[in-house]
Amino acid sequence: MKKKALQLASVASMIDQFTIPNIKILQSLGYQVDVVADFTNPGTITNERALDLRNRLKEIHVNVFDIAIPRSLNPNAIYSSYKAVRQLIKQEQYKIIHCHSPIGGAICRLAAKSERKNKCKVIYTAHGFHFYSGAPIKNWMVYYPIEKILSRYTDVLITINKDDYKLAKNKFNSLHTMYVPGIGVDIQKFTRSEIGRGKIRTELGIHDDQIMLLSVGELNVNKNHINVIRALKNLNNIVYVIVGKGDLHDELAQEADKYSIDLRLVGYRTDVVDFYSAADVFVLPSIREGLNVSLMEAMSSGLAATCGRIRGNIDLIKEPLFSPEKVDEIRKAVIEAIEHKEKLGSINKEKIKNFSTEIVNKKMINIYKNASNLKR
Repeated sequence: MKKKALQLASVASMIDQFTIPNIKILQSLGYQVDVVADFTNPGTITNERALDLRNRLKEIHVNVFDIAIPRSLNPNAIYSSYKAVRQLIKQEQYKIIHCHSPIGGAICRLAAKSERKNKCKVIYTAHGFHFYSGAPIKNWMVYYPIEKILSRYTDVLITINKDDYKLAKNKFNSLHTMYVPGIGVDIQKFTRSEIGRGKIRTELGIHDDQIMLLSVGELNVNKNHINVIRALKNLNNIVYVIVGKGDLHDELAQEADKYSIDLRLVGYRTDVVDFYSAADVFVLPSIREGLNVSLMEAMSSGLAATCGRIRGNIDLIKEPLFSPEKVDEIRKAVIEAIEHKEKLGSINKEKIKNFSTEIVNKKMINIYKNASNLKR
């Protein structure tokens, strides 16, 4: 009988975007892998994409459990989720449990607490702590003590940026704390293509002499696209394209109309690699990030990039940076990135080699291989 492993995330989009490589690594090491996530409300992907994900997972013999895991601090929803996850863990007797996302990670580690006595190893990847330098005080009051307490029930705590690693290493009580630079980026996949460039620019009606500014991410408050729109006021010949869906679609469109900005909201796309080829500059205005995947993909594509001077981003980009809340700084950084786009693109393409999937996968293979030998 195969030994079993579990990958748990709050929503299906996190499984789709972050954990597939880990699933395949565990399978290569001889594990039967199960997945837990909310596939009914799948997050940043469409319902169609979530259904496709389920089918793809089943094709590679991964069992899928659709469990509603809340993304907010709703006690009833959290308890309901906890009971379902605990029952599954007891039933399946996993040897490795790897959980992701703050609330999902908390629920899972509590649910797996008793199973650790049966040599089950619990791994938690923090995709960017909610507490960080400059974070709201309530984040420190709520999330920090929760993470500190639950670190006692964590065999391996994986952090994806250097700031979080230092904090976890110095303040938390997990058996092992590791730095792994996210999920890495496929250097071969994300390269510039003239075919992709022509395809997207033709579709959107963007001329060769126009500057295409690109963001990729959910349309929400944290992603902060609205400040980019404001920063582009009176800048000529720029088309701002955002790939992603979310609740702020109409608000962003209205803000663009207000400032006469040429904004294209193209929704969720599976051909994002072509958008990197079509763009001239990538901008990531987020207020908070762990280690942003789209920024790494843009860098691999040889795009000039500018982003907020925040945790995670500063592991990747040295300049031009800006304070996400300061529109004038965003404007200055965008202009600088446009003026030096060839030089910055070359720097990015070289720098991102240190964050390749090959490097990350080697680290994860070692973590999974060594998990069974960890002594408490």
